Amino acid sequence: MSTSTLQTSLLDRSPGPERTPAAGVRRPVRSRRTRFTYTLTVLAFLLPSAIPLALFVLGPMVAAAWISLHEWNLITPMQWVGLDNFARLISEGETGEVFAHTLYYIVGYLPLVYIGGLLLALALNRALKGRAFWRGIYFLPVVTSWIVVAIVWRWLLNPANGVVNAVLAWFGIDGPGWWTDPAWAMPSIILASAWKDLGFVMVILLAGLQAINPDLYDAAKVDGAGAWRRLVSVTLPMLSPSTFFVVVISLINGFQVFDQVYAMTGGGPAGSTQVVVQQIYDLTFRYGQAGEASALSWMLFAVILAVTLVQVIGQKRWVHYG
Repeated sequence: MSTSTLQTSLLDRSPGPERTPAAGVRRPVRSRRTRFTYTLTVLAFLLPSAIPLALFVLGPMVAAAWISLHEWNLITPMQWVGLDNFARLISEGETGEVFAHTLYYIVGYLPLVYIGGLLLALALNRALKGRAFWRGIYFLPVVTSWIVVAIVWRWLLNPANGVVNAVLAWFGIDGPGWWTDPAWAMPSIILASAWKDLGFVMVILLAGLQAINPDLYDAAKVDGAGAWRRLVSVTLPMLSPSTFFVVVISLINGFQVFDQVYAMTGGGPAGSTQVVVQQIYDLTFRYGQAGEASALSWMLFAVILAVTLVQVIGQKRWVHYG
């Protein structure tokens, strides 16, 4: 067989351009079926989580939005008032005070819990004896009930016979009134909150530290970088995704602070620790003003959403995904 005849035979057997459209006619049909099957599979796996989400998150949010447009004391029928609840809250000075107290808590809590968690993560990232044990010990407060933690810290910070003031007195320092003093009540809550959440921040940052490529530290050492320079130029930039997550979660939780306030001070003394969620609780169950409480909850949601969006947009400038 000649070369030209062989080439002609091979060309006849190979799929020519004229066969491509015919073979591709069914491809969109199979693709649509595949996408439909994939969508059903995803929905089937999401359904167990989507149902509770709709019932216990989205449903109450819609209900709160509807209640915020009414005056309701949880007993008598609701009365439509429109946006009057929002206008009343904006005009009241107490609303600004509870938001200011919440910001005070966040400003004191966030740096303390992050720096403390970072120091613990750096310490427990080393090859220490019993490292797993110490990690578990520091994480234990995270899974402890806030009621238990509040009782312990109320005892530790008791002005009369608390352990903290006893230690301060041993050094010749007159301890403050802590949770009984309006000036020290919020710092008491901040200390207890930071102590409880240190383990959570430690675990997140520890996972970020273990994901950093060791070659970066070796290169920094070759360039003559000391421990501080390696921390600033290698560790913190490469840890920025974990830092971003910690900051976002801590801010959201900070704006919703309630358990520790309710258990330790109940918003007192003299309203010095009255935060937004505590005010929502009091408006609903103490004063029977569920409409104003729902309006305040939506105002808090708007603030949290705005702060989170600012962080998500701003992360492009300082978060480095290595």
